Amino acid sequence: MDQHPTPPPPPANRAHWTPAKQRRFLVALLETGTVATAARSVGMSPTSAHRLRRRLAGTMFDQSWDWALAHYAQCMADPFAPDPPPVAAPLR
Repeated sequence: MDQHPTPPPPPANRAHWTPAKQRRFLVALLETGTVATAARSVGMSPTSAHRLRRRLAGTMFDQSWDWALAHYAQCMADPFAPDPPPVAAPLR
């Protein structure tokens, strides 16, 4: 007899931050300027988004988050200003 039963597998529909979902979140963040709206647009919570950002601190995801919010703020300050050139990825 097995005294240590195996735990049941996680539900198949459990939400995860896939790379595609991260990209869609960043696009929504750029368009809306709000974490809550961007997170909900990809079926995730704002808390989950902030948790992911802390876990990925210093990565392109984290840097893109900052850039998206800064770009959104700049566009709101002057909606007729030309778009700034994209920030180049740091060389590693």
